[in-house]
Parts: sequence; C-alpha cells; structure tokens
Amino acid sequence: MIDKYVGKKVLITTSEWFVGPDGKDHRAVWGTLNGVHEAGKALGFIPNRAHANWFYDIGGVVIMGCQVKYLCLCPDQPSPDVLGWTIEKDMKEALQYTAPFKILIAE
Repeated sequence: MIDKYVGKKVLITTSEWFVGPDGKDHRAVWGTLNGVHEAGKALGFIPNRAHANWFYDIGGVVIMGCQVKYLCLCPDQPSPDVLGWTIEKDMKEALQYTAPFKILIAE
C-alpha cells in the first residue's frame, strides 16, 4: 500500500518533535518519499527487536517508522503562513498571531 506514495510529494507528521538541520523544532516533514526501507538497508546493520525495523526516506531525511504518525499525499509545498489564535484571561475575543512553521521542507 505504501508503494503508491514512493516518488511523490508527501507530508509525514511525526509522533515527537525533532530538531532539523536548520536548528529549529519540527513536527512534520514535506518532500519526495524516496522509499521505505528495512533497518538493514537504511542503517547498514540490523538493530535488536526493541528498535524500529522500517525507515522512511523523505527528501534526504530518514525517519524511524515508529515515529510516523500520519502520511498523506501533498503535491504542493505547505505554506509557511500559519495562523494561530489565543484567548487570555479577561479577553473578550481571540487574538490572532502568526504561528511558527512546524514543517521541515526536505528538498
């Protein structure tokens, strides 16, 4: 089933935050899915059973299979214009702000 995504632009949301090569915290990766590999091929050795045995190669970033929360086809690069809202005590309406972009563009 996952083979239909290989070679296409996808968005992968991870279970945990990670630090990207840009030094920022991210929670997702967007790019071309190059493949899904067994641990031996991705790492060059077979880890013990307590570790992930599948790895996703997306745009030069390798993600452990156990970290993949969601994967969806996403042909267009996500927009960095992310809006957020907050309401503080005693506020009558929500305050809109530009939220940090949480997606690593891996191309």
